[in-house]
Amino acid sequence: MRVFQKLAASCLVATIALLSTNALAGPKIENWTTDTGLRVFYVGIDDLPMLDLSLSFDAGSARDGEQYGVASMTMAMMDKGAAGMDANKLAEVFENVGANFYTNASRDMANIGLRTITLEKPFKSAVDNWLAVIESPEFPQADFERMQKQKKVGFEAQKQNPGSIAGREFYKHLYGDHPYANPVGGYEDSIAAMTTADLKAFYERYIVEENAMLTITGNVNREEAELLAKRIAEVLPAGKKPEPIPEVKPLTEAKTIHIPFPSSQAHILMGQPGYKRGDKDYFKLYLANHPFGGSGFTSRLMKEIRVKRGLSYSVYSYFSPSRELGPFVMGMQTKLDQIDEGKEALAELLNTYLKDGATEAEIEESKLNITGGFPMGVAGNSNIGNYAEMIGFYGMPLNYLDTFTDRINAVTLDEAKEAMQRRIKPDAMLTVVVGGEAKTDDSAEASKDETAAGSKKTEAVSG
Repeated sequence: MRVFQKLAASCLVATIALLSTNALAGPKIENWTTDTGLRVFYVGIDDLPMLDLSLSFDAGSARDGEQYGVASMTMAMMDKGAAGMDANKLAEVFENVGANFYTNASRDMANIGLRTITLEKPFKSAVDNWLAVIESPEFPQADFERMQKQKKVGFEAQKQNPGSIAGREFYKHLYGDHPYANPVGGYEDSIAAMTTADLKAFYERYIVEENAMLTITGNVNREEAELLAKRIAEVLPAGKKPEPIPEVKPLTEAKTIHIPFPSSQAHILMGQPGYKRGDKDYFKLYLANHPFGGSGFTSRLMKEIRVKRGLSYSVYSYFSPSRELGPFVMGMQTKLDQIDEGKEALAELLNTYLKDGATEAEIEESKLNITGGFPMGVAGNSNIGNYAEMIGFYGMPLNYLDTFTDRINAVTLDEAKEAMQRRIKPDAMLTVVVGGEAKTDDSAEASKDETAAGSKKTEAVSG
């Protein structure tokens, strides 16, 4: 593993140097579809003998249906047994050749990945075993029951974490009956009721070629990449692509949820649905949010709420785009006796920013900050592969990385201001507060009752 780690570090340095000599041009992303229908996105990087492979599926938690957490559990069980090998044997066959097998599930997608060196013998072993796992996962019962117990411990930990509670309730009330409302890790009762048969059924339904996309990043040429993609496609059953998930409905009115919690500080989240991947306003909104709450210590929110008013140590805002509308979020922690002042400060600063917009200096500084950090963002196989995966999965243009800095620099002060004014509705914001005692007014009691109705459901610890 030390050899592999040194190779990885060297690859990062080499890629940064390569990007420096090519100004801000992004890596060349090539795309094709195999004869059987597998979509492939390929980036050749020949500096060092390393390769990243990632199969992505439209199989995130948005596809859980009523079995909340089944996508996450299915992916988490992939390394517990496959092709006659138990968890220990699987770990051994990858570690022995310096390879890393991994899986992940988010709201939109599920991933099955491999990072390996491309020296002939270890490369062959790593790919052979990776394909064996994909083709014949076993979901052993004993390991599944052990994972259920681990999840239960995680649920208990979540109940003691006000930040986790705030995040769970924010998504729940922001998205309502949309699949995004439910936590990726599921709920305590849904995980307890789950069986290995549920995992197998989910795998057979969604881990299929028609629903897949392959990203190849690293030291293989185009011909080798095509042969590798063909081989990977052969282990995937044909299957069917699922129907699109529903559109996210915008909020139509303001709503506040207060959840009592015995903590010294309160967590406050405020926001609404923002934009999705590939949105025509992406660059405008990304740039507009940067000076407001996305630039750390130089942001308006930090200067006003932390430095001038002393209401919070950390305060921020961000957009988190997804296949459908991801959230726009403002967040902070504050003392219990400053909850109302904190909420009012967030609302006031947002209203002022929407009305007046950023200054010319703030926009120019933000452009320099964003474009200056761009080369580091696309340095290394992993980062490049992640971008290629995002571009392919969300149907974005192949030249997205090549044009990124130009698109940011092209946004004017007025365009950034107009986009924020048009897309952010300050009168239709969801506010979630976790901390302090229960309110006594009727509206707060109603919110408390609504929250209590779902109190048996606790989001799993991500990991």
